[in-house]
Amino acid sequence: MIDIAAVRADTPACETLLHFNNAGAALMPDPVYRTVVEHLTLERETGGYEAADRASEALQGFYTALADLLGAKPREIAYVENATRAWDMAFYALPLREGDRIITHGSEYASNYLAFMQQAKRRGLEIDLAPSDGSGQIDVEAMRALIGPRTRLIAITHVPTQGGLINPATEVGQVAREHGLTYLLDACQSVGQLDLDVKKIGCHVLSGTGRKFLRGPRGTGFLYVSDEIVETLEPPFIDLFAATWSETDSYTLAAGALRFENWESYIAGRLGLAEAVRYATRLGLPAIEQRILELGAALREGLSEIAGVTVRDLGRKRCGIVSFDKASEEPAALTARLHRQAINISTSTAKNARLDLATRGLSSVSRASVHYYNTQAEIERFCAAVQDG
Repeated sequence: MIDIAAVRADTPACETLLHFNNAGAALMPDPVYRTVVEHLTLERETGGYEAADRASEALQGFYTALADLLGAKPREIAYVENATRAWDMAFYALPLREGDRIITHGSEYASNYLAFMQQAKRRGLEIDLAPSDGSGQIDVEAMRALIGPRTRLIAITHVPTQGGLINPATEVGQVAREHGLTYLLDACQSVGQLDLDVKKIGCHVLSGTGRKFLRGPRGTGFLYVSDEIVETLEPPFIDLFAATWSETDSYTLAAGALRFENWESYIAGRLGLAEAVRYATRLGLPAIEQRILELGAALREGLSEIAGVTVRDLGRKRCGIVSFDKASEEPAALTARLHRQAINISTSTAKNARLDLATRGLSSVSRASVHYYNTQAEIERFCAAVQDG
């Protein structure tokens, strides 16, 4: 069980701001904030190189912390400046050839699907869209039926940014294993709110961010790449950290996932992300997941009781991201009105979810994302504010 009083003490902004995580940037705990500020202070006093040298041992702790969080090995972890770039580094490194096929789902993140289309245009790849089942999650059996002799990759988003759906990542991983396919999982919205184990999921690659449910600094992310495939991957670009200029006309890539890093990085942010991971690990991911899912269910129940409000979340299992709309108030207007009341939510639009929201005839939805530091009283206050407009 999470000690909410202690968590709230580490999150002073909760006293004045009803922050529903905004699915974009959760409130940063005090220990994470102090870690970042202390290193920035050290940089200011000693210089960037000197500060990094002093933090060298702590920087190595980043790999251990992320590996412990994900059930991975430290050498399978890379620091990348954000989740999208982490995903890009892995996807563009895959040895896909003309005629190869990618299986994905209509809930896929817009940036990822744009990358699929670009590489389809450049390399002659084909994109196969797995259908949804009756709940709206990826239909695993229908996905299995799409697999053909040129299928090389299954790439899905675990938790879509536009709603509370949790795709059945482990079941997808079982299919990938059965058919010897590479499995790329975007965990940007799931890491930090769900208890993840890459070995149980069966993914070869997983990307994530610091700024969302992990409560870390913005401008931080990470990439997990399994030992099983890493030696077959050539990063889309490299530098003197990712590779060694071994001969006059040749180079050697760094071992493991380090080949996806670069020499220059946000040192304070990396230290802060490591502290955020340790903070979550101390609380316990099973307890975090249980509380967030319970709060999400309570918020959906409260919203469903308001006349004119429709909860739009899909899936058999739903997380802490709650999407909804109100018949009498456009989502953008509702978001703006609540912001004026110091209540943070956001708006998801069909422009960035064409295969999901647009297919359902929705131009936009409001999105409120609870975190474990939220309370039942805040949910009640939020629902009252939605209703009163």
